[in-house]
Amino acid sequence: MSIYKDYLKQIEERKEKGLHPQPIDGAELLSKIIEQIKDLDNEYREDSLKFFIYNVLPGTTSAAGVKAKFLKEIILGESVVKEITPAFAFEQLSHMKGGPSVAVLLDVALGSDVALAKQAAEVLKTQVFLYEADTARLEEALNNGSAIAKDIIESYAKAEFFTKLPEIEEEIQVVTYIAGVGDISTDLLSPGGDAHSRSDRELHGQCMFEHNKDMQNELLALKEQHPDKRVMLIAEKGTMGVGSSRMSGVNNVALWTGVPFSKYVPFINFAPVIAGTNGIAPIFLTTVGVTGGIGLDLKNWVKQKDADGNTIVDADGEPILKQMYSVATGTVLTINTKEKKLYHDKVELKDISAAFTPQKMEFMKAGGSYAVVFGKKLQTFASKVLGVDVVPVYAPSKEITIEGQGLTAVEKIFNRNAVGTSGATLHAGSYVRAEVNIVGSQDTTGLMTSQELEMMAATVISPIVDGAYQSGCHTASVWDDKSKANIPRLMSFMNDFGLITGRDPKGKYFPMTDVIHKVLNDITVGDWDIIIGGDSHTRMSKGVAFGADSGTVALALATGEASMPIPESVKVTFKGQMKSYMDFRDVVHATQSQMLKQFGGENVFQGRVIEVHIGTLTADEAFTFTDWTAEMKAKASICISEDETLIESLEIAKGRIQIMIDKGMDNAKGVLKGLVDKAETRITELKTGIKPSLRPDANAKYHAEVVIDLDEIAEPMIADPDVNNDDVSKRYTHDNIRPLSYYGGVKKVDLGFVGSCMVHKGDMKILAQMLKNVEAQNGKVEFKAPLVVAPPTYNIVDELKAEGDWDVLVKYSGFEFDDNAPKGLARTKYENMLYLERPGCNLCMGNQEKAEPGDTVMATSTRLFQGRVVKDTGEKKGESLLSSTPVVVLSTILGRTPTMAEYEAAVDGIVLTKFKPSTKQLVK
Repeated sequence: MSIYKDYLKQIEERKEKGLHPQPIDGAELLSKIIEQIKDLDNEYREDSLKFFIYNVLPGTTSAAGVKAKFLKEIILGESVVKEITPAFAFEQLSHMKGGPSVAVLLDVALGSDVALAKQAAEVLKTQVFLYEADTARLEEALNNGSAIAKDIIESYAKAEFFTKLPEIEEEIQVVTYIAGVGDISTDLLSPGGDAHSRSDRELHGQCMFEHNKDMQNELLALKEQHPDKRVMLIAEKGTMGVGSSRMSGVNNVALWTGVPFSKYVPFINFAPVIAGTNGIAPIFLTTVGVTGGIGLDLKNWVKQKDADGNTIVDADGEPILKQMYSVATGTVLTINTKEKKLYHDKVELKDISAAFTPQKMEFMKAGGSYAVVFGKKLQTFASKVLGVDVVPVYAPSKEITIEGQGLTAVEKIFNRNAVGTSGATLHAGSYVRAEVNIVGSQDTTGLMTSQELEMMAATVISPIVDGAYQSGCHTASVWDDKSKANIPRLMSFMNDFGLITGRDPKGKYFPMTDVIHKVLNDITVGDWDIIIGGDSHTRMSKGVAFGADSGTVALALATGEASMPIPESVKVTFKGQMKSYMDFRDVVHATQSQMLKQFGGENVFQGRVIEVHIGTLTADEAFTFTDWTAEMKAKASICISEDETLIESLEIAKGRIQIMIDKGMDNAKGVLKGLVDKAETRITELKTGIKPSLRPDANAKYHAEVVIDLDEIAEPMIADPDVNNDDVSKRYTHDNIRPLSYYGGVKKVDLGFVGSCMVHKGDMKILAQMLKNVEAQNGKVEFKAPLVVAPPTYNIVDELKAEGDWDVLVKYSGFEFDDNAPKGLARTKYENMLYLERPGCNLCMGNQEKAEPGDTVMATSTRLFQGRVVKDTGEKKGESLLSSTPVVVLSTILGRTPTMAEYEAAVDGIVLTKFKPSTKQLVK
């Protein structure tokens, strides 16, 4: 059977699912389609024309290369297709977003046919996705006296590709749709269990609202009732998009409610309108900007205050809210982009100027942030070549300088890495283009990142980037048919692009499924670094890291830059003494709890950088804090360390990078070797005092300062989803932190999970020691609930084996992963025993393995959202309670939550965390 007939068969299979033909990205299939177009008598010619014109992915896909070549033949008269005139061929090229299409346009523009050259030039003036090879051709032609090249470059210097675009509408009519009450996780918009289909946008769109067809039909009905309006998706009494950046979530919202990118490119929409009572989660809001969308902070419910300005609470101590205006489903509102106000029936409801900053409005006009980033780069090139000043076309980057005010840690990092500024010292609120040092891509978003790279015509990683890693952790637990089809293809693409990959396309080293955040934490060897990663838990214990959508990751890989406002910071310090039987995870949860108490229930962390003066904890343990800051709704976090502690962390990182090198994971450019060298240089700077560790200025200004009293932490702390709260908006929030005693030692636990990015080597050693303790106390270890254990990295497993702890775990386990025969199916039933799973995310992701529906899970992981780790049943809601490793382990041995006496006996003699607040000055 030919490749085309295979495609027809796939089309029929998709039709049964209500899907259109999948967009074409392969050269072989498109070459066959072109062959059929050229054959005037071919029975498939009519459909082949439609596929060629309307169903080919743009950018640098192999299909785009074939399409561009054939369009060039038509333009030059080498091929004649009556349905595709040369003028139409130029129009097609204009929608292909760079790469081979730009190469073809340059061929024609710099060719000998003057009439065609002028047509090609007019199309080129609209394009922004040009790379060095393209601009070098233009510059060479200019130097050789080409009038066409001069005309194009002069257009670029004026940024006509941007200025000639239509302005955004002054008034945008929207109709509201309440997607949920309370915080809305991105899992509602793009469930983790459907991660395998993210790169197939139409198919993935079917999972919107977790496959809830009633909600999907309501949305369609609303669109039908209001064909002239955009649908605005809302989180009522909550924050929209908590949990992750989830580009696939924004893509789904855009697919259902947005504007088509091009009539020649299917299922790629942009400009969704998304809102929440408490706004949009920070990293999700960035993703909205990538697509040129609008994200509104509605504040339609507000906390009531008494005469003294104190929050009024109910009998349960919860703030009492008052509705300022209704956004019930079906409400028609007007967004005035000029006045930056929200209206209902001409009555002003809210100032929404934060959603319409000059930069955000440029994203909206350009159809997304990529076009703005590349446009600025192209204008700078053209101006430099012509020897003229850059014409101020784009809004100037906002620069805020406050005389006499010191810098926070994040302000220092951005000032160090900023490009294109006036040179002034910049404070929070300044909009900055900054160079990126480390980039991470994970496997469930990686396919989308590779697509984004193809669509922006990028072929190689920016030389600015120190190192980048592609993981296989999110699909580590089950090597199923979907993984076998997707992951090798992803690894091959990323390896060719210049990333270090967990899986070697050539098979020279064994596939690593290490958790992406842990690897990034090891390969980040600069405390002044900026890290961008395709996951909300991109939070490092060195430097400052930002979780990002797949597109922002692609942009960082391609350009070595990221653009954002410098965030405000909240300073966190510690006092008191940690009790010997407490785990550092309890400090993490207590930080959130004490912060909320100190600020009357207001989350001062949300959207800001948490500058935690952790001082004495090395990178592995400090990461436990920074990792959790995603659940605190912070934009990022920074650890301020003593010099000696940072040296110790860098030595650990250096050793682990060397292990990667020894395994054969380095590439031809010696990226990993370069990171080792960078670590050695930084260690020398610290030891000699040439450059101490990153510290804020003593006179830096913070949005708030939080002091955590370790003396108050008297028992383990648990983040509880509170699934049965009568107020649905109070469910599934990470702000609900409860002490162990709340459960009275009687709450049934059906499954335990020790794993995810929140654990480190120390947790595995605690687990081993606890099992020995329990055996010594009871004569045996008997599990009354299953315990699933997934170490974060292979390095940790190897270290545990060398130190004897892995043998202890194997002794008590009933299952040990086997890389030579990885699981092909997800486990659906669990026995009461210890499972030693392959390193990776496992249950925390919810895309492969899950607890049994309706279970109460005690886990070390990060997500307690509905359906993430465990689904509901008709009789019982699934619960994911989050706690420390000792609490999880003991809960599975007992089959219930432990009492304090049981807990203290089980951890007797175990050093859980050596943490004492630093006594040294951690400011400059």
